[in-house]
Amino acid sequence: MNSTLLSETLIRRLNTAQLVLAGILIMSPTAWMVLSSFKPSFEVTAYPPTLVFSPTLENYVELMQTTPFFSYAVNSLVVTLGSAGLGLLFGIPAAFAVSWTRISWPAVLALAARMAPGTLFLLPWYVMFRQVGMIGSYTALILSHAVITLPIVIWVLLPSFDNIPRSIFEAAQVDGCSITRVLWKIALPLVGSGIAVAAILSFVFSWNYFLFALVLSNGDSKTLIAAAFNFVGEGSTQWGALMAAATLIALPPLVLAAIVQRWLVSGLTLGAVKG
Repeated sequence: MNSTLLSETLIRRLNTAQLVLAGILIMSPTAWMVLSSFKPSFEVTAYPPTLVFSPTLENYVELMQTTPFFSYAVNSLVVTLGSAGLGLLFGIPAAFAVSWTRISWPAVLALAARMAPGTLFLLPWYVMFRQVGMIGSYTALILSHAVITLPIVIWVLLPSFDNIPRSIFEAAQVDGCSITRVLWKIALPLVGSGIAVAAILSFVFSWNYFLFALVLSNGDSKTLIAAAFNFVGEGSTQWGALMAAATLIALPPLVLAAIVQRWLVSGLTLGAVKG
């Protein structure tokens, strides 16, 4: 009995050590980025690295003085919310339809589009939007980013819809509900956590996507992730300002994830085990 308890204790401690080690490995680059944003510019790339330094806000001051940071932040927010909303608008009915009919090829096709390299879509997007004079518009960026968000919504919500007993839908149909009413009145309230996960992942992927924002935007619609590229030059890189920009860019997804953490965890595990 004692040996069993000892082995269980040892396993728990090993699991804890593994989680701590994994956390350190994952968070170390982020911690280094945040600390570097408060270092004087000449210390950011110092070798050996300086672990003890006098914190300064000069990188953030330089960032605000040299770039219209808040305008870029508004652009990022508009594009991200628009593409995430578009992905949810079309992805929720699509995931429900795939789950209802058990016909999976549309979801596989959407996933294939997501797995394809962005350059595959970039030239057609650019030519098409240039022909209609939409280069640099919010519409062009939102539509192009929907290629990212739509597959995410579909594949996150598929297990959630599949996990709902079909008998609930059949009972609603017996009571006279149409398929549309079944979706909006019955299915959606049951997959709220899945929708939260789809929304947060769509937000994060769209917020951080670089390629489309770099090519399809202009000075008026440039997003934060594309604007950060301005600090990388051919001869030199402004590492301090770049670290400050990266820190501020990372804040909105982290804050949003912290706010919806409870729904995020439950939504990610929904459908993992079926009874």
